Parts: sequence; C-alpha cells; structure tokens
Amino acid sequence: MMKVLIIACIGGALFAQLHIPIPWMLGPIVFVMLTQFIYKGALKWPAPFLNIGVVIVGTVIGIQFDTSLFNQMGSLLLYMVLVNVILIGGALLIAQCTSKWTGLPMKVAILGAIPGGLSQTVAFALEEKITDISTITYFQIIRLLLVVMIVPFIVSGEAISKPVTDASMSFTLVALIALSWCVSYVTNRVHLPVAFFITPIMFVLTLQLTTPIAMPAIPEYTMVVAQVLIGAHIGLMLKPHMLKFPKRVLVGGVMSALALILLTIGSSYLMMGLMGTSFVSSFLSAAPGGLDQMVLLAEAIHADVSLVSMFQTFRLLFIFLCIMPILKIAFRRKSLALQENT
Repeated sequence: MMKVLIIACIGGALFAQLHIPIPWMLGPIVFVMLTQFIYKGALKWPAPFLNIGVVIVGTVIGIQFDTSLFNQMGSLLLYMVLVNVILIGGALLIAQCTSKWTGLPMKVAILGAIPGGLSQTVAFALEEKITDISTITYFQIIRLLLVVMIVPFIVSGEAISKPVTDASMSFTLVALIALSWCVSYVTNRVHLPVAFFITPIMFVLTLQLTTPIAMPAIPEYTMVVAQVLIGAHIGLMLKPHMLKFPKRVLVGGVMSALALILLTIGSSYLMMGLMGTSFVSSFLSAAPGGLDQMVLLAEAIHADVSLVSMFQTFRLLFIFLCIMPILKIAFRRKSLALQENT
C-alpha cells in the first residue's frame, strides 16, 4: 500500500508540474498502471481507500450543489432521458458491430459496451450465468481508462479559471465527511447503487435544506486527496494478464470506447442546443466514464458540478433500474428461443 501511495504521489506531482489536467488523478492512474507492467512485486490499494475518496467527492458536491436545479426538474428529466436513450442506443449498436468483428457473443459485447458500473455489470453477468466475465471486465475497464485519460484533454480548453481559495480544514468539514462515510456504509449494506457517492450528496443536501448548519469552505487539497485515492485504484484495475486476449478483442475494446466518446460529443452538442449549457458541462454530463471521475473533473475545471452530478447519477440509476431489467427479459427470451429451436 505504501508503494502504491508513493508511486501515486510521484505521478501526481510530476503531472502537476507539467500542467496536465486533473494531475492528481491522471498522474496516479498512469504511474501506478505502468508500474504493474514493470514491477513484479505485490501492489495493493484496499477498497475502503477508494470509498473514502468517493465520499469526499460526494460530500464536497453536496456542499456546493445548486439547489435551484430542483426547480427545473421537469424539463431536466426529459433531457436526461433523451441523452441516455441516445447514449445507450448507440452503445447497443456499437456492441452489435463489436460482436460481429470480434466474434464475441452478443451478450458479452452488450455488457462490455453498456456504460454502467463495473461491479454491477459483472454481478448482472454472473446472475445471467455468462461465463466470459474477464472480457466484460476488460471492456468496462478499458472504457473507463480511456474516458478518464482522454476526456480531460477534450474539455481542458473550455476550463474556466477559478480563484484559489486559502480555506483551511475545519472541524465541520471533517465531521461532514465522517458522517457521510457512516451513512454511506449503511446504504451500501442495503445495496444502494453507487452508495458512497450518492449518499453523501443526499445527506449533505438534506442538512442544508432542513438545518441551520453553515456549510464549510473547501480547502484546495481536499480534492487532491480524493483524486489520489481514486486515481491509485483506477491505475490498478488494468492487469497485465488482460492484455493476453486475442488482438481483435483488445482492439475491439479500444474502438468501442472511442466510439462512445464520439457519440458523447454529438450528444453534448444536442444538450447545448436544447438547454443552452456550455460544451464542457454538457460533455461531462453525457460522458460514459465513472460518475465520481466525471464529477471530479467537473469540479477541477469549474464546470457545472450540480448538472454533471444529476446527469451522471441519473444515467447509472436509469441503467440499473430500466436497462438491466429489459436486458434480463431479452436474454431470457433469446435463451428460450434457442432451447425451442434445439
């Protein structure tokens, strides 16, 4: 763990000196990932460290959340459904092309292309008795890596400079983060999707709306800590043995991810036309990356973090509550049809 922490901090510091976007997340991702292919010793980063980073992000977003967006919920809901239908419909078409080119079963290609959470997608695949879990994991991880590493450079030109704050860590902020983690632990135990991100936002928002508690200022280094904790975890996700897949599968995963990024660019221009939002906020709202990573990036470049949080959270819930049940029915019908034919 200490090795990973040191490598992550070296990567973050170097990327910061090179003025690379969100350096304290991209630096750890790149350095830790490359170290795995060189260093043969054990490298570990426990899940609780990732969860703490995600809770920090969720708490900060809850403090900064623009509650006036709730007044536009009717129109926002329509736009969120529209953007997600386009993104998921495009993912299904990409999966069909990937299946034909790589020879992968359609079920595997679909679950590899759907921009949902890795753990939930793998759990769904196990439930459906799909045996090729490693390929699905590769497709999901390579998409996350490419989105997290490419998207910052796409939106960095649109970044809005923000004043540097000299706020110091306060007892209120530490207490909020600690309480958010405790509540998130409980909601995670009852299997709330993305519990360690969604719960802190809802918890802090509830405090803001129902109590006179003044929200604390956020020191700059708070999000740096979150970036390192999350970046180190992502850097360890791509294992060397994953690159032993057939070349068409390896290339198919990369091309699938790039196609989704291109689709996101088109969706973001649609959002700009319909909602009048900036390109960076629209793009990050639709980007098929991890929820916490896209929100971290939105916060780092001063995009509309509230809008990005709402769109990204809605996409995950939309996939878990609507798309997964539809896929389950479709897979079962196809399985029954095959049994009848045989």
